[in-house]
Amino acid sequence: MADMNKSEKNMPQVGIVMGSDSDMPVMARAADVLEELGIPCEMAIISAHREPDVFFSYAKSAEEKGFKVIIAGAGMAAHLPGMCAAIFPMPVIGIPMHTSSLGGRDSLYSIVQMPSGIPVATVAINGGANAGLLAARILATSDPELLKRLKEYSVKMKEQVEAKDARLQTEGYRAYLEGMK
Repeated sequence: MADMNKSEKNMPQVGIVMGSDSDMPVMARAADVLEELGIPCEMAIISAHREPDVFFSYAKSAEEKGFKVIIAGAGMAAHLPGMCAAIFPMPVIGIPMHTSSLGGRDSLYSIVQMPSGIPVATVAINGGANAGLLAARILATSDPELLKRLKEYSVKMKEQVEAKDARLQTEGYRAYLEGMK
């Protein structure tokens, strides 16, 4: 398990767990958003199916580690988010991974079809950035400074879209497309 920020005063607030290193590019987008917002997190690769004892220990100790939210990404059978939610008493955000056989619908259905009493918030297939933002919004309900940073992040996103439109209006769509190559 790799700590994103190892100092004692910056204990991880969000656990990011994935079943395979093939999920890393998507999960890294969640970590990138959290890092940009100043939220310490910890990443781990743990298979709920291949290492059930290691997984159980991770989920059971998450609260003691200070996690307030877990972001769990998984593909195919995608039991990792649901199992986290069954053990960890705070919010779990599931990221369904795109799969070659069903395009991620199998993962999505596995995560959203949880039994009553075991909720898992679910973002879009490969929705790593939105998972990071959702975790930040959950944490911001009790952190006014984080809420301020989230609002600044939203303004920055708006300004990026406005800048792209200004460029489109100035260059025209053909030059804009050419510049994207």
